[in-house]
Amino acid sequence: MMATTIHMAAHLLVPALAAWLFFRPRWCLAWLIMLATMAVDLDHLLADPVFDPQRCGIGFHPLHSYPAIALYAVALAFKPLRIVAAGLLIHMLVDGADCLRLSL
Repeated sequence: MMATTIHMAAHLLVPALAAWLFFRPRWCLAWLIMLATMAVDLDHLLADPVFDPQRCGIGFHPLHSYPAIALYAVALAFKPLRIVAAGLLIHMLVDGADCLRLSL
């Protein structure tokens, strides 16, 4: 339960920190856009069970796949997509940290 709480808090706080550090003139808007990228978790609806605290989502869910993550990284190069791409990559990093925790 504690790991899930920390994971969810990281999904809120890490984008806030990144928005404040890298998009300061419009950090609040950047943070809201990054929070909207949490919609990437809709791909969990394709899994059974939808939520499994013992499952690593990276490489399991379609929008959490390595090709998708590579596409998010490429999107960083395009200014109009930069905030969305940053939000998606931060999301993958937070999920990846959870995968590391599960492997220990």
